Amino acid sequence: MPEGDTPMRGSAAPTSPGAWDARSEALLGAPALTPPAADTLGPHTAEDTVDTPASGITPAPGETAPAPPRDTDREAPTAPAPAPDADGAPDTDAAPGTDGAPDTDAAPGTDREAVAGTTPPAPVPVARPRRGNADPVKVLMHRHRELCERAVDPLEIAAGLEAQGFTDRTAARFRHRDVFSLAEELYARVPRGSAPAAPPVPAAPGTDAWVLAALAPGAAAALTGIGLTFTHGPVRTAVGAAGALLLTGALLLAVRRGPFRAPDGGTVPAARLWTLWLLAYAVCGDGLLTQVLSGGPDGPWDLTPGPLLGLALAVAPAAWCARLFAHRARRRIADSRGLADFAASAQALLLGTVTLQLLALTVLLGLTAFSPGALALGALLLLARLLTVHGFPETAAAALAAAGAAEALALASVLAARVPVPGFDGLAAPVRAVVDTWGPGAVPTLVCGATALGLLAHATGALSRASAHATP
Repeated sequence: MPEGDTPMRGSAAPTSPGAWDARSEALLGAPALTPPAADTLGPHTAEDTVDTPASGITPAPGETAPAPPRDTDREAPTAPAPAPDADGAPDTDAAPGTDGAPDTDAAPGTDREAVAGTTPPAPVPVARPRRGNADPVKVLMHRHRELCERAVDPLEIAAGLEAQGFTDRTAARFRHRDVFSLAEELYARVPRGSAPAAPPVPAAPGTDAWVLAALAPGAAAALTGIGLTFTHGPVRTAVGAAGALLLTGALLLAVRRGPFRAPDGGTVPAARLWTLWLLAYAVCGDGLLTQVLSGGPDGPWDLTPGPLLGLALAVAPAAWCARLFAHRARRRIADSRGLADFAASAQALLLGTVTLQLLALTVLLGLTAFSPGALALGALLLLARLLTVHGFPETAAAALAAAGAAEALALASVLAARVPVPGFDGLAAPVRAVVDTWGPGAVPTLVCGATALGLLAHATGALSRASAHATP
């Protein structure tokens, strides 16, 4: 320091021991320099950024790097770093507060975020969108797309949904008050081919041929009855056999056309055999049972073709009743606004149809030969055919098999009582008691009547569902 000059005081005074060199004196005598702003500093070189701590001071071996300066320290103006001495060593007498000088306010080892005085903001939880489908009908439409595409009208879709367990309560979850309104929306929304619909096929002259087919059994039975009346001996037997074959063919024709026609594959073959057995018992069962109970049979037994003739003539009104039931049921589907409403109307319609047929059969049996067993058999056959046509052939076949087996068991029990085994003589007691009280005709009446009542109870529930009327 030259003589007469005031010693340097303050933060700009050098702190290193020893005499000042000429370069330091020139630096002190120069005017104060204002450091440029941080955003105007030039780009750093590679040497300034490689392996340099945040404080700008490279720690010596065995020392820890000092913490970065605080925000308040960064705001203080700093002077540019001094150039290295002539010998190439950096000047350690730089003023504190400049770049490269250690900050005495920041203690080494402190938390970097705490020193900086700022903490990262906590992540804001993003509300997850509620899961749900704004259009629940669209999901149902994709799930039952095949049903909706092949349906010819909304009623078929409603029947399909109802067959899969849909109720009006289920439809409420899809924002509809009943299954029918839901089916209407599905039918309207499912796209169908843009090709124009085929023009309606004009009705052929033979479209109503089912009427002739329904009249065929009555005509065959009437011709057979006339032939049996005017013949005797072996000729009468031949006429009876030919008439039986003709009546069988006419019945098969009647159930394959018109209202009695079941869907493809919807008939149980065993049901035909049991139907023929029941009809045969109506003709000759009472006479056979009378002879068996008296120790026979001892030759030909009495035949009663009158009830069979009445049953054959009743095929035509039965077909008309079945057609009326099918058409009215489909109309009720269109008019009903709920499954419960349709079920109530369908049950009433079924009971009315059966009653109408029983009235017609009663009149026809009164003209030929009235038999309560034939009346019960007529009701059983009508209900069995209605169930078969509307998609329940197994139930119908089981009912016919039960009735036929019960009649066969009545005959077999009387014959088994003749076996000389202790206890077997009591097998004929129930049948003998019934015949002694009400006559041989009571057996088919009780058997067919009980089976018809059970089948009616089942049909009341089965045929009151919309799915039973899906096919025209």
